[in-house]
Amino acid sequence: MLFDTHAHMNDRAFDYDRDTLLQDLPRQGVGLVMNPGCNLEDSRLSVALAEKYPFIYAAVGSHPDSADEVNEAVIEEYRKLCRHEKVRAIGEIGLDYHYEDIPREIQKKAFIMQMELAKETGLPVIVHERDAHEDGMAIVKAFPEVTGVFHCYSGSAEMARQLVDMGWYIGFTGVLTFKNARKAIETAESIPLERIVLETDCPYMAPEPFRGKRNHPGYLYRMAEKLAEIRGMPVDEIQAITTENGKRLYRI
Repeated sequence: MLFDTHAHMNDRAFDYDRDTLLQDLPRQGVGLVMNPGCNLEDSRLSVALAEKYPFIYAAVGSHPDSADEVNEAVIEEYRKLCRHEKVRAIGEIGLDYHYEDIPREIQKKAFIMQMELAKETGLPVIVHERDAHEDGMAIVKAFPEVTGVFHCYSGSAEMARQLVDMGWYIGFTGVLTFKNARKAIETAESIPLERIVLETDCPYMAPEPFRGKRNHPGYLYRMAEKLAEIRGMPVDEIQAITTENGKRLYRI
């Protein structure tokens, strides 16, 4: 069974068939799903979804696009949510300098506050980092006690190896299957297999041959097939190893 270590099943794209999709996942070979929050309200919905389905786990946190909501009151709400038995990470949090809708200093402050919460609770973090490699690395290095996963990894293979040496995991999405995915493939070739987790990041980032369509956890098998090809291993071994990696990451 596969573990989709990053899915946004609260997204409005699933409003008309969410339960049907989720109920069908075991038949499609998906046994576990991590559903992170992107803001406070989304985090509450994530916990509610995890309460409804035994194979879904939740993470709570504010994405860089929602960094301007993060203050002490919001952190206190996340602190309360972290006491729930199905909450296994802080996330997704981090930095995104691609569009810069939220000023960088606000993003960095929110990231640091949530890293401090992870340090306090002992939970791993799910990091979203886009076009912010230097600042992202500086912040995670400032919290050596905190580890987790850089999801939808977009950095260099060298940076990935540094993260692995620090105890982090690297998450690969459908990008791994794209024809122009040279950097992702190079990273997947060069880091230890026991530090790789697979994810859909649905409803975004659908793998080939579904690119451009709504993504969902049932497509995760394509990432496993591609990783098996890259590493020259049987698909069932890749499925088993990456699932165990995800369970170890989230202490399931």
